[in-house]
Amino acid sequence: MEEMSNQPEALVEAPVRVLNTADPFEKARLGAVIATKWLQGFISLPYHPSSRLPVKLVPPSLMPKLGKARSLQSRQAIVHSLVHTESWAIDLSWDIIARFGEQEAMPREFFTDFVKELGSFYGAFPAHAGLWDSAIATAKDLLARLAVEHCVHEWIIIKQARGLDVLPTTITRFRNGGDNETADLLERVVYPEEITHCAAGVKWFKSISLRSRNPITYPWSLISLESVTSERETTTTVEDERDVIQKFHATVRTHFRGPLKPPFNEEARKAAGFGPQWYEPLALKE
Repeated sequence: MEEMSNQPEALVEAPVRVLNTADPFEKARLGAVIATKWLQGFISLPYHPSSRLPVKLVPPSLMPKLGKARSLQSRQAIVHSLVHTESWAIDLSWDIIARFGEQEAMPREFFTDFVKELGSFYGAFPAHAGLWDSAIATAKDLLARLAVEHCVHEWIIIKQARGLDVLPTTITRFRNGGDNETADLLERVVYPEEITHCAAGVKWFKSISLRSRNPITYPWSLISLESVTSERETTTTVEDERDVIQKFHATVRTHFRGPLKPPFNEEARKAAGFGPQWYEPLALKE
């Protein structure tokens, strides 16, 4: 296993090693090492990932139904889908750093936000590469990457389902099936992490859009390490807020096929700073 030395390394270079690591467990381990080195100050600011050998990839349209967690096989398939998605999430977070970090001259807080996101077996079920397909489609547009991968796909993580919009129901079904251990894992780990992933997407889509309108009014120094909260809310004009949301709508309609499907988990979306004005208009067919 490859270990990182204490020699300085650029954060836009380190992710390439994660992306080129095929084994999902080693990928996660190496990602954690790089994240630790970044947070400790050993890494400085300034393609398709290696194949997931254990997993048979099939087109999304050929994916078997996951079921409703009433049987052991259904629960295994749902957990497998979540594991597969989280493995893609490692690649996506490092890819956004490697692909856009240097060319966009992003502030340190941008890198830190995405570094933080990070009975059966992986490979027992087929999976698809829909998340990475979207990453390729948005490879030249940072706003499109943030909007589609971090604000839309975070809510579509279970095959064609609505991710966090249905995750509470999935947790309940696991409990009803007697699998409290997996339900606890989904509730304590997966659910909060998906909110965090989406919050990072909303925060940086809004911040980059505002800064592109007026760099003097919206300098990077106004951006909180945690979220777009009180300080930003008091300095954002109604007109700017409206324009950012309209830009989000236009970006999603350009890079994501079809409308978003209600019902929506309003509580989780609100926790991510993702109010109904952001997503409800996208649920309507034009």
